[in-house]
Amino acid sequence: MKDLLHSPTRRQLLSMIGKTAGATAMYQAMTTLGFASESSFQKEIDLKGAPAGASIVILGAGLGGLTAAYELRKAGYKVTVLEYQNRGGGRSWTLNSGDKYTELGGEEVTCDFEKGNYFNGGPWRLPVHHYAVFHYCKKFNVVLQPFIQTNDRAYLHRTNHFNGAPQRLGDVQSDIRGYVSELLSKAVNKGSLDDTVTKEDKEKLLEGLKGWGVLNTDYRYVKSHETGKHRGYSVYPGGGLMPDAKPSTPIPMDKLLSSGMWSDLYNNYTVHVHQPAMFQPVGGMGKIGDAFTRECRDMIQFNAKVTKIHQDETGVTVDYVDANNSKGSNSESSNLTSGVKSIRADWCICNIPLSVLTQIDINVSEPMKQAMAAVPYDSSYKVGLEFKRRFWEEDEWIYGGITYTDLPITQISYPSQDLFTSGSGVLLGAYGFGEASYKFNALTPKERISAALAYGKQIHPQYTKEFRAGTSVAWHRIPWSLGCYGIWSESSRQQYYESLCSIDHRIVLTGEHCSHIPAWQEGAILSGLDAAKRLHQKAKKLG
Repeated sequence: MKDLLHSPTRRQLLSMIGKTAGATAMYQAMTTLGFASESSFQKEIDLKGAPAGASIVILGAGLGGLTAAYELRKAGYKVTVLEYQNRGGGRSWTLNSGDKYTELGGEEVTCDFEKGNYFNGGPWRLPVHHYAVFHYCKKFNVVLQPFIQTNDRAYLHRTNHFNGAPQRLGDVQSDIRGYVSELLSKAVNKGSLDDTVTKEDKEKLLEGLKGWGVLNTDYRYVKSHETGKHRGYSVYPGGGLMPDAKPSTPIPMDKLLSSGMWSDLYNNYTVHVHQPAMFQPVGGMGKIGDAFTRECRDMIQFNAKVTKIHQDETGVTVDYVDANNSKGSNSESSNLTSGVKSIRADWCICNIPLSVLTQIDINVSEPMKQAMAAVPYDSSYKVGLEFKRRFWEEDEWIYGGITYTDLPITQISYPSQDLFTSGSGVLLGAYGFGEASYKFNALTPKERISAALAYGKQIHPQYTKEFRAGTSVAWHRIPWSLGCYGIWSESSRQQYYESLCSIDHRIVLTGEHCSHIPAWQEGAILSGLDAAKRLHQKAKKLG
């Protein structure tokens, strides 16, 4: 575990971009990474008039594929969906009590939580502007509830600052606002802004800074009863003859600056998709995948591992085998001995992740092949930790929200559901990308849990006494995805994106990798809608 070296996270990278290159460059980087894009969804599509007897085979029952399946069947197509797993939903996946799966390398991952507790192995929150997700949730009766992204009672943590003691997010935020206001008021009073603001504006600015930053009459940010109202108290107001309230002490500005905690605040207040309100399905994110699967169940054939995709002038033939008999081997010889089956259709929509698709025999054009090979998949890991009691609520008054740390676990997310209940609860005990995720991926499932506990107890000492069970997902070890999501750069989009999304004779691709919102369910659904619409238009044109 000592080898899990600290490395800049994607969010820290965004912070550095923002500081050095400005807001425009930061927004472009956020969009490329899938953090800033707003959905283009406006209304439900209404496809009609499929050619008589037209058929479509859809490969992969992720949200992109199932969206296309649902809409194209309404148009009159005969639709068949082949899915490698024994469930639909793809990365819209929740691990519940009793669930288990086998990752690459043969290790079995179990979820031994108490009944009712769960862990979102993939997506875990829904931005308010992901309109297509909300449309289908409402249509398919998926009940949603608020997801608490930002909580001032959560922590910001730096290993080598404040003796390793975590600081309340709200305290850091209040102190930063106070010190910035103090410094700006000094600049105003010294005439440094005389070329920028009028005398009247100067007076208004000073008055505003005094209130916004909670400054005293000398325009200084210092401990007072007024600051206590904003950043909290060391002794809270009571009743009767209880001790009088005492305001908490601000963090000295030099210590605050050297800690670099400012960057963590960007996660909640400048990254567009993290701004409130956010939502989650009641019972776990997998409820969305379950709902799509329920609506499309009669079209889906589970445990179907695609081994070959061949198109010709009149249609597409897909070879597949029973996934239960072929797991553990990707060789052609093993497939031949497992009983190859074939399905023939007029058209094919392929929702298989590119990380897997590039290993399958498929005859597409050279531009499509190059585009498929040009999109690497990011690595990510998550660790879910179940504890005997909700100590973060009972001991530390943390109800939802996220703690950020420079430890390799990167963050700890507190559940937004079942607040104030007694008994066990589940934390997202680790969630990271980049170098740290490579190291976590190299650990066994049990070692990942041990590492998350060892790091997390530096923030929550209760870990040792209260831990009950754990589970994890290391996305590069998941056989049906071999990674978390497709990574695009500005240059790769310019060169390959159009080719990847174009209809290649009788095959079109869909999925989050075929969207401008990679890594999000919204991107997958929008891609499914777009692919279905364009394929329908081509099929009608050809008759």
